[in-house]
Amino acid sequence: MTQKVLKVGSSAAVTIPKKSLEELGLRIGDKVAVEVDGKRKVVSIKPIGVAVDREMLDWTEKFINRYRSALEALAKE
Repeated sequence: MTQKVLKVGSSAAVTIPKKSLEELGLRIGDKVAVEVDGKRKVVSIKPIGVAVDREMLDWTEKFINRYRSALEALAKE
């Protein structure tokens, strides 16, 4: 796959296609490690942190949003 280097303010960026994000288990806002090997002219991007079950994370977020007032009331008791 070929991507173009884009100007973003005074920096540069390379976009990551949606399919590649999914394969890496990444979402917008996730942190990644960027490693540069100047001798070989290679840039590596790796996810940081513990692997997260995205389906469980999404379900938990929906549950909290749906029952927020009840959960807050329970927390006060």
